[in-house]
Amino acid sequence: MLSPSSWHASRLVRGLIAIGLAIIGVVLIWAALARPATPDSALAPAPNDHSVPSTPPSAPQPTSEGPTPRADQTDLRDRTRGVVLPESDPVAVSIPRIGVRSRLVKLGLKDHGEMETPADPAVAGWFTGGPTPGALGPAVIAGHVTWNGAREVFYRLGSLRPGDEVTVSRKDGKTAIFTVSRVARFSKERFPSRAVYGRIDHAGLRLITCGGTYDGHKYADNVIVFARLEAVR
Repeated sequence: MLSPSSWHASRLVRGLIAIGLAIIGVVLIWAALARPATPDSALAPAPNDHSVPSTPPSAPQPTSEGPTPRADQTDLRDRTRGVVLPESDPVAVSIPRIGVRSRLVKLGLKDHGEMETPADPAVAGWFTGGPTPGALGPAVIAGHVTWNGAREVFYRLGSLRPGDEVTVSRKDGKTAIFTVSRVARFSKERFPSRAVYGRIDHAGLRLITCGGTYDGHKYADNVIVFARLEAVR
């Protein structure tokens, strides 16, 4: 049997051990909460009639206007095909086949990594995180298909066909003339990020809007038009 003094000493030791374990537990919980979250590279497009896809983590970040090539395109300079222009911000897009003529607003990224959409559904927007139209790489222009039931700037985008023309007026006074090579529709859950944002050996253009079934809140798909620079005037 323990003496009173031994019993009190044993109780004190057990108390100290319990306090120590509690402190360790609090530290571990704090460390877990403080750890930065890993970005989700498979975010779905925004709900409702947002016409743009999630931006992949590898997408180039916004840069100021200038002739300096982006880092992920530099190694392609020696293998570039076709006409390529220096960088210059776009100001307007025209698609004669579907009667589109729109000024271009700038689109960046939202806090959760998804591309912004034009605040005005009647105009299209250029994604500043990619190349400027006419420069080496895939420039991205997005627009809404409908808004509150009304037809908007890219309503007829899905009716484009290979060979159709898309022109982009630029700040430097040049007009980049693109020819459509492919029109496709993809589920927003299987958005082809690499095909849209990945490196290419020419000056390309991707036009994006929503498509497919509308459930009253959002569209199920994205319509994507792929084009390449063919001429400059």
